[in-house]
Amino acid sequence: MKRTRTMTLLALSLLVGKASAQSVDPAGTVTFVTTADPTFNPWSPNAFVESNLINELLFPGLTRWDKDLKPAPDLATSWKASSDGLKWTFNLRKNVKWSDGKPLTADDVAFTFNDLVLKKELGANQGSTWRNAVTRVNVVNPTTVEFILSRPWASLPTYLAYYAGILPKHAFAGVTDPWKFTAFNKQNPVSSGPFKISQVVSGATVRMVRNDNYWGARPKLQGVTFKVVPDSNAQLAQLLSGDVDLIAIGNPETVERVKGSPNLTVDIATANIYYFVALNQDDPRFKDARVRQALLYAINRPAMISSVLKGYGQVATGPIAPIQKSFYNAKVQQYPYDPARAKALLAQAGWKPGPDGTLMKDGKPFVISMPTASYQQLVPISLLVQQYWKDIGVKAEIKTMDWNSYIQQVIVKRDYQASAAWWSTPADPDVLPYYDSSAANVGNNIPNYKNPKLDTLLENGRKASSLVTRRVVYNEAQALMARELPYLYLWYPQSITAYNKRLQGLRGITQAADFQYANEWFVTK
Repeated sequence: MKRTRTMTLLALSLLVGKASAQSVDPAGTVTFVTTADPTFNPWSPNAFVESNLINELLFPGLTRWDKDLKPAPDLATSWKASSDGLKWTFNLRKNVKWSDGKPLTADDVAFTFNDLVLKKELGANQGSTWRNAVTRVNVVNPTTVEFILSRPWASLPTYLAYYAGILPKHAFAGVTDPWKFTAFNKQNPVSSGPFKISQVVSGATVRMVRNDNYWGARPKLQGVTFKVVPDSNAQLAQLLSGDVDLIAIGNPETVERVKGSPNLTVDIATANIYYFVALNQDDPRFKDARVRQALLYAINRPAMISSVLKGYGQVATGPIAPIQKSFYNAKVQQYPYDPARAKALLAQAGWKPGPDGTLMKDGKPFVISMPTASYQQLVPISLLVQQYWKDIGVKAEIKTMDWNSYIQQVIVKRDYQASAAWWSTPADPDVLPYYDSSAANVGNNIPNYKNPKLDTLLENGRKASSLVTRRVVYNEAQALMARELPYLYLWYPQSITAYNKRLQGLRGITQAADFQYANEWFVTK
């Protein structure tokens, strides 16, 4: 579901290539897939999973991930916070150029945030995350910017590594609506990454060539092509035939088929992703924590992991995934599959069986509207949840729609009662943009959950600078979220990537992180 929203375009957690320098093909190119026509603008409200990683190749951010998922230099070489935590100063890399040859300066950073991200009326992707803390970005000199904050944000460098690409101010001169700037967003953007767009054929392909103006080491690939292939089965067929070099496997049932091919490798890795069922807290039925707990007790998550994921995942306890070894807290309230306990909690909340077995309260049956999208495994997940809830007397009415319609209805308009989805977030315990009361209705707090105590904990986490203090705060926050269940946490999936053995040079970090070092990729002869 968009960075925020989502799952990613490709799940890249590959092993570092072992090929010798002599085997590198200097004219090498690779072909990947995307599910739909992308939008070449990481801040566009219309850029989702089809666009995220493509934009990583085009628009680097100030920081990027290192092998330990810590923020490392990218367009910025260093940064420092003020003593009160309300100002961050970033020193930019010198002599960086855009693909059209113009210099990339502090003006571009200020434009990206002040004129796009921080303008509430524009509704930029992740805009609420930034407006929650950043007041303005000031230009100190051509290679220095200051982020002025309304409240401390210790993880700012981390979030700057997460789909926060810098855009060229000069390219948007005279543009009144940045999201309708078709020439840039859909055709030929000015970029600063290791590759640049060379050709776009709507519904078919996006071709990139090496950007010789890239500031870093010269990219080893001549080009990267993305084929628009919406169907996962078609993606698999093209991987097996050699027409594409890499895909993310959404259906674990196909893993053994891929393993049988001598030219392919399957990489299985952990990721900072968690699946959930969101319950809209604007619905008074879901304000009762006993109801939320009951609905989670009723779901047999280990069985779903076995059937839907074929075992490639583990039960989730909250939004901080085990990949964050310094912060993950497994010692929180657990919800093993227990239909009897679910029924008892619902009875305590006033829900009694009606004539047909459906639970009733105040003369109304417990019926939940549950929209879902025809995307990867959301439909089978929703159907299984529907069955589990039926077993305890709760009726879920499922409506299936296309992905973009789903985003508009559920994420943008909040027109839903329950819905299964996932978050892919920065590998940092700072989950404030997804849980803070200020992010309800307009931000990434999809359930519209509001809890002043949790707000305070998450604020304290942002103020904390030491690892020990942050761990204490986020352990308490995880315990609270496990009791309160802002979301019904399902599982942490493993990312399954299948790729041609000729593709080498990926660092094997996680998903988008590998795309941040695309200049290192190569193919063997």
